Amino acid sequence: MRYQQHHAWSILLRLFHWSFVLSIVTLAVTGFYIHFPWTNTLLEGSSNFPVGTMRYIHFIAGFVFTGAILARIYLLFFGNRQERIWDFLPITPKNIGNLVHTIKFYLYLDGDHTPRLGHNVLAGMIYTVTFCLALLQLTAGFYLLYPENPTWQKWGLLLLGPIQQARQVHYLIMWYFIIFAAIHIYIVVWNDIKTREGLISSIFNGTKYTPSP
Repeated sequence: MRYQQHHAWSILLRLFHWSFVLSIVTLAVTGFYIHFPWTNTLLEGSSNFPVGTMRYIHFIAGFVFTGAILARIYLLFFGNRQERIWDFLPITPKNIGNLVHTIKFYLYLDGDHTPRLGHNVLAGMIYTVTFCLALLQLTAGFYLLYPENPTWQKWGLLLLGPIQQARQVHYLIMWYFIIFAAIHIYIVVWNDIKTREGLISSIFNGTKYTPSP
């Protein structure tokens, strides 16, 4: 079968993806340490400050995470056609049909695959939920970092409640991202094997492939 090459993802989208990935990995590792430091506590306050160092790295990664989310929000409205939010939400008959087809394809109820340059609608819906949780996560993070700041205190109390409750929500959402990452990697590899569209390589070079008519 012959394939056609198409430009799918902009440089900004790819920078968002890898900044998002690296910041989540860093935030998860440092977050686990902050939650339960596993090094000898006698080190703290002597010549080393492992908890303080981990918190500093966590905060830097948090700002990278925030920048990545802001970049993706921009692309949701001003990116290329397949990067915009209305391309992958079930708001048109075509997209609703793609959602049904994708679910059947993933459940092995339909062996035919409909090529799509951007995200399929099922993935788009999950990504939208992930973006919303990312916004809640960074709100919780800044609320915990700046609890006395009037702006973060207002939004933190409104969305998350007291500090201790916000910390618990922050911790639970971290688990969502860990589970999401594992499922995401599995589905991406599965799709790359089944459809041969170059899904994995596209997030490096921005190029996808569709069968020639």
